[in-house]
Amino acid sequence: MVRVASAVLVRPALWSVAVRQVFRMAGRHWWRRWPFLPVPAPAYARFRAITQYGDPDAAPTVDDVVTWLSWVRRFPEGELSGLAPGD
Repeated sequence: MVRVASAVLVRPALWSVAVRQVFRMAGRHWWRRWPFLPVPAPAYARFRAITQYGDPDAAPTVDDVVTWLSWVRRFPEGELSGLAPGD
């Protein structure tokens, strides 16, 4: 997670997107459960790891997180695919 956070910190255009996505992925009432941080529910994290990497214990790569955040940032402004024309 430190490498992912570092990759986002050097990309100011992704800061607000990253913060919004952290809270969107956090389970409901995350502040009531240990570790009292907005982290995804374990079942959701396992599901995403299986669908992305085929391994329930795989951690997302830095490149995948940056690519995903960039896509989320462009999605409302671009075409329905979320990619800029020519991407």
